Amino acid sequence: MNSTRLIAALVLVVTAASPPLSAYGAGTETTVPSPAASLDYAAGKAAVEGQDWATAVRRLSAAVRADPANADAENLLGFAYRKSGDYDEARKHYGKALKLDPDHRGAREYLGEAFLELKNLAKAEEQLAELVRLCPSGCEERQDLEQAIGAYRKANPGG
Repeated sequence: MNSTRLIAALVLVVTAASPPLSAYGAGTETTVPSPAASLDYAAGKAAVEGQDWATAVRRLSAAVRADPANADAENLLGFAYRKSGDYDEARKHYGKALKLDPDHRGAREYLGEAFLELKNLAKAEEQLAELVRLCPSGCEERQDLEQAIGAYRKANPGG
């Protein structure tokens, strides 16, 4: 079996055996990766599921280089950077996702969560307002950010 097929098979096995990506905070996908980016994107998603942030950053970076118009890859790369503690890179990639797709609900949620982690409630609430606009009847991303903001307020009364 050649190495490309072996990697693809491993990604499928890891993906099938792993909890859903949403368990690790990855949002709703809206774009399909190009064929050139699909292996790196799949391996990056698998690394996120395994909480291997360095591998996720490396593979998702390769995916966005191969498919620079993929908002989902940019969003997931932002997530991996945030989880690895690099908020500047995280915000940069969430911004790229939103430039590609201003209505990307996952990027709105994760950017809001990043702002909470940076203790910027006002900016997190701006992202929530966008999710309220995008999901007037509710959606998972809106609910998750509302819960995160509620927990933030409870942990930081008056601030």
